[in-house]
Amino acid sequence: MSMPKDKITGEVVEGWRVFLNQLEKALGLLEKEIDFTSKMVNACTLEWCQVTEETLDEISNSLFSISEPSWISDEDSRKLKALKRKVHDVYAKYKAAAAK
Repeated sequence: MSMPKDKITGEVVEGWRVFLNQLEKALGLLEKEIDFTSKMVNACTLEWCQVTEETLDEISNSLFSISEPSWISDEDSRKLKALKRKVHDVYAKYKAAAAK
C-alpha cells in the first residue's frame, strides 16, 4: 500500500496558504490602525505603542519563521517574500507614528 503523497502535500499546502492569508489579513488590519492613529495628535499612548509593537513582533516572528515547502508555487513564494517586505514597511509606519 502506497502513501497518498499528493493528497497529503495538497493538505499541507492548503493549510500553509490559509495561515499566510490570515497573517496578511492581520497585517493589513494593523496597518490601517497605524495609518488611522498616525493622523491623530497625541494618539500614540504608551499602551497603544506597546500593543502595536507586540502585535507587529508576533506577525513578524510568524512570517519569518515560516519555512517554504519545496512544493509551493512560485506565486506562493512571491507572496511570502512580499509579506516579509510589507511587515518592514508597516513597522516603519509604526515608528513614524510613535515618534509624533
